[in-house]
Amino acid sequence: MRAILLSGGTGTRLGGDIPKQYLKVNDRMIIEYSIETLAGCKDIESLVIVADEKWQEAITAALKEYDDRHVFSGFAAPGETRQWSIYNGLLALKGQAGEEDSVLIHDAARPKLKETLIKNMGNALKGYDGVLPVLPMKDTVYKVDGTGKISALLERKEIMAGQAPELFLYGKYLKANEQMIEDGRMGSINGSTEPAFLAGMDIVTIPGDEDNYKITTVRDLERFRTEC
Repeated sequence: MRAILLSGGTGTRLGGDIPKQYLKVNDRMIIEYSIETLAGCKDIESLVIVADEKWQEAITAALKEYDDRHVFSGFAAPGETRQWSIYNGLLALKGQAGEEDSVLIHDAARPKLKETLIKNMGNALKGYDGVLPVLPMKDTVYKVDGTGKISALLERKEIMAGQAPELFLYGKYLKANEQMIEDGRMGSINGSTEPAFLAGMDIVTIPGDEDNYKITTVRDLERFRTEC
């Protein structure tokens, strides 16, 4: 299994001029928590980190502490959107990953990734083209039209919230992204699984992890400070 860790986001609302994944919690950058899990997971053979050049020195220093198995294989440049960043990471894996290899895509802003989830995803991939961990919706879900009026009732048990990481067969997923580029759709993709689904890849879901939340708000950050 190969891995791409996305750390190219520039959102700074949580910490002045510092992107959230580089804020420190317990004297460690938030990205370090994901690096520790990915580098320590024996299922991960190589790791590409998508990060702006100005943060690469700090990441390299952190890798010295966690990457005993030397899985880190290089950096990729961030793209204009999250999906472009993923594509740059996929290109960085060329020459390392074969068509039938799997590639795990994770966000540095989700620092509570567990090795158990990675292993469960790897086991679930057999016979499929991809794996998406999901969480059930806890509230009643409605479809609302452009005026704000309810237009339909949705079956809650059929609606799931997707999480990262996501796992795909490398060759098929690379081609799916290339098709999105050809169609001019890379700028409008909402989630990593969208190109795979649109390309007809067979994606299975597994139960996600409530602890594997994304740090988006100040409340999320405070929750992480309390829990870690």
